[in-house]
Amino acid sequence: MTLPTQLTFLRFLLAFLVMGLLMVPGWPAKGAALIFFLLAGLTDWLDGWLARRWRQVSPFGALLDPIADKVLVLGIFLTFVQLRLIPAWMVLVILLRELIITGVRLFVASRGVVLAAAQEGKQKAVSQMVTIAVILSVLLIRELFEPATIPDQVNQAMDGVVLGCLWVTVLFTLISGVAFFRRHQAALWDAAHR
Repeated sequence: MTLPTQLTFLRFLLAFLVMGLLMVPGWPAKGAALIFFLLAGLTDWLDGWLARRWRQVSPFGALLDPIADKVLVLGIFLTFVQLRLIPAWMVLVILLRELIITGVRLFVASRGVVLAAAQEGKQKAVSQMVTIAVILSVLLIRELFEPATIPDQVNQAMDGVVLGCLWVTVLFTLISGVAFFRRHQAALWDAAHR
């Protein structure tokens, strides 16, 4: 197994580790969750970079990498919903987009058509990662300090930043989904009629 593929597998493990740590009270667990999430984000960049640099790009790695990304992002967002930290409907929008696009990609791949990732999808992915990092940082700050010691204005500002990040992520999610179907309309039509 190549190092890039090992890094992708590591991302799966880190995803479940972060989800588990979010369930543990106290700032050490929240701090560890943030560190492991950032490490998972680093493996996401590093596995692709190494695979291209060392010419170790493989169909298995190309399939596994986006699955690891979705497990990481969707798993953590769903954990946030379970902890009542973010609105469930926003995560539902993100989840439905990911499931629909992944299903379409797998369907057309079975017909021998590969749909390349686009800039909108990359922007969506970055917005999701930034939003998760912001939420984890806010959680850590709130665990480090007694709730009564954090001024109301600071609490409101943190809530506003989290909500703003979520709205940006939902918008990028919707835009990238629409752009995906518009860009690949002809390829999807051909694949459906093969």
